[in-house]
Amino acid sequence: MSPRGRQSPSQGSCFFILFCLRLGASCPQACQCPDHAGAVAVHCSSRGLQEIPRDIPADTVLLKLDANRISRVPNGAFQNLPQLRELDLSHNAIEAIGPAAFSGLAGGLRLLDLSHNRIRRIPKDALGKLSAKIRLSHNPLHCECALQEALWELKLDPDSVDEIACHTSAQEQFVGKPLIQVLDSGASFCSTHRKTTDVAMLVTMFCWFTMVIAYVVYYVRHNQEDARRHLEYLKSLPSAPVSKDPLSPVP
Repeated sequence: MSPRGRQSPSQGSCFFILFCLRLGASCPQACQCPDHAGAVAVHCSSRGLQEIPRDIPADTVLLKLDANRISRVPNGAFQNLPQLRELDLSHNAIEAIGPAAFSGLAGGLRLLDLSHNRIRRIPKDALGKLSAKIRLSHNPLHCECALQEALWELKLDPDSVDEIACHTSAQEQFVGKPLIQVLDSGASFCSTHRKTTDVAMLVTMFCWFTMVIAYVVYYVRHNQEDARRHLEYLKSLPSAPVSKDPLSPVP
């Protein structure tokens, strides 16, 4: 072999190091990244993670972060994953989700699993723009008007929608019952909210009306008192003498 076709041992070592570094950078530490039919899948299940890894490959299609100890999803957590189609965040301890947590995924994501977490209120700003099927079962949801309005904008997974229940509720009779069953019965959490708002508005209007009436009564009484004092003052003045007519005949 000619000298040009040969590679020195140092060159071979450099290529090997670069190859290892590329492999190390292509998959988060403690995760596995198998290649399924050309699609990158990142498996980080049951790894004891407390936050979402930052070095996820940009061409990831399937991302499994289930069965960890993740408590929050910050803004822009997946914004560099334009090809992501399925995201599994189930069986974590998620309580807080940033309003822009899923930015960049609105058009491509097909399935988002948030089941078995600690979510009490649906982050409408974060989930409302997604076209993906969303799983929210087995979360300690607080059933109120805001939750009902948020669910109207979400595409819930039909296979798990019956497992969404009211952990707590603005109306005690619905605690522990499936949310869909409650809504299908004709109940509305927003009607109670509107009734409370209407009562507050009526009370406010009554207070303003009372204040106006009180001011009018005070104004009238004050003017009457001033008029009475002025009249008494005029009465107290001495009467003017009657002048004699110089043309009248002298007696």
